[in-house]
Amino acid sequence: MTDTAQTSDPQTDPKTPALSPQDMVCFSLYSAVHAMTQAYRPHLEALGLTYPQYLVMSALWSAGEAPTVGMLSRQVQLESSTLTPLLKRLEAMGLLTRRRDAEDERQVRIALTDAGQSMQGRTSHIAGCIAEQSGMSVDELLALRDQVSRLRDNLRKG
Repeated sequence: MTDTAQTSDPQTDPKTPALSPQDMVCFSLYSAVHAMTQAYRPHLEALGLTYPQYLVMSALWSAGEAPTVGMLSRQVQLESSTLTPLLKRLEAMGLLTRRRDAEDERQVRIALTDAGQSMQGRTSHIAGCIAEQSGMSVDELLALRDQVSRLRDNLRKG
């Protein structure tokens, strides 16, 4: 095989043009996440919540019983060092309580207060507003969610 027949390696070949951010999947994902959190902002500000707080509250609304901090951490994919201060702020807002598990005091259980539970009704419109703002059909949004989740899972395996 001659040198001219070999394919070039884009990582080492100086003749390979650099990708601009607009050409990168990572930039598309990053900028979409930024746009998504900006779209949520006015809805959540009216409730006094940040986007991460909203994710935690959504996880709690869908939980059957009082989850542990560890269970919640896995569900919202936040480290406990990030989640604990967030939970303290939500507790100070009167939306949840944290208590040691009676059977295993190493575990901390999270439970919604009445105020935290009633907030769910005030958020029911948000998903529809975001879906409408996206300009995508429900099927397109679900397919996108599944593709991005698969990408995330594959990257974590690597």
